[in-house]
Amino acid sequence: MTIAVQKYGGTSVATPEMIRRVARIVRHTHRAGRPTVVVVSARGDTTDELIRQALELNPSPSARESDQLLATGENQSAALLAMALHEIGVPAMSLTGPQAGILADGRHGAGVIAAIDTSRVLRHLDDGNVVVVSGFQGMDTHGDIITLGRGGSDTTAVALAAALDAASCEIYTDVDGVYTADPRIVPGARVLSHVDAGVMTEMAFAGAQVLHSRAVELAAVHGMDLQVRSSYTQSAGTTILGRSCQQVMESQGFVTAVTHDREVVWAQVRATRPAPGLATVVFDALAQKSVPVDLVSWSGPGESEPRLGFALHRRDLPVAQDLLAQLAAELGCVTELDDQVGKLSVVGTGLLNRPEYTVRMLLALSAAGITPSWGATTQLRSSVIIPADRLTEAVTTLHREFELDRDDAESMPA
Repeated sequence: MTIAVQKYGGTSVATPEMIRRVARIVRHTHRAGRPTVVVVSARGDTTDELIRQALELNPSPSARESDQLLATGENQSAALLAMALHEIGVPAMSLTGPQAGILADGRHGAGVIAAIDTSRVLRHLDDGNVVVVSGFQGMDTHGDIITLGRGGSDTTAVALAAALDAASCEIYTDVDGVYTADPRIVPGARVLSHVDAGVMTEMAFAGAQVLHSRAVELAAVHGMDLQVRSSYTQSAGTTILGRSCQQVMESQGFVTAVTHDREVVWAQVRATRPAPGLATVVFDALAQKSVPVDLVSWSGPGESEPRLGFALHRRDLPVAQDLLAQLAAELGCVTELDDQVGKLSVVGTGLLNRPEYTVRMLLALSAAGITPSWGATTQLRSSVIIPADRLTEAVTTLHREFELDRDDAESMPA
């Protein structure tokens, strides 16, 4: 049984007519004789609206109740799509994440999929149904709903595809694929025909919103290719190479895309007295609350006032603020948080072995009068922190610098 897994984002199911369009796409796959599992996100701005309603009633809603609330958005989408499929003669069954056997660990709002019991999904497929699954959610060991974080429906789809040994995993969205930069900022941004899974993971973590970074990581671990395409057009889209990825020699580096992230906060922790192991204490506390950090930097033990800096996502700020305030009191530290910044990244391959890429990045920014405050480079990504009000200009500048509007840019060194 060759199973197809498709995922549709919130903009693809935002209105009744859009849901009908998705139903017709799904019908085509089902009539081709392929057992089909569909994962859906909450419709349009539903998640934001639910958050707004929660904050109206309680400025600090509990994490558990927030997950209980937010999961209803995806459940609504799944039920409506199943109804639309029924209307056009396609047998379908909607399932919540827990009903689909998805088990999750971690804290509320940032869960990770621990295991999937596929027996119920397979049973409905055997009965000839399209199975429509609510994304973004699973059940923890206490039987409570736990959500997977923004973009978690992508991860749901990839995890289900892996667990079902699906032949394909298609991510349908409102754009034609993965671009060399945000097309809303750079009119000349191109759709990439293919992207290495490692590069795509870095792009997603660095701000490219078309895919959840954990979904790409999961696809790479399971050797699975992903197809990212529009639910509105017949374009070929972008293939994320998980199974068929060819290793690129370190000397053959090139720049694939420029990404940006406005949802970051720069944190600095400064000890007012010697504080051995300051970085270990801070990052251990953040890790225990599942708060990822980026662009980490800290001073050596010989400093009279040890310092460390790191970027974190704005959604994690409330948790991080509480932890840092507690640590400041215990360790005698001063914490500074700057939310008027953004993260700008050049993503590609071989960036450590080709240091001229980072130099070109910095020179281009300098020529534009943009001075980064912090930065870091890996083999796949070179990122800097810059003022938030210069991000748009910076993205355009670097896209032009690396000639990413050229049709052959993705296959040639910059």
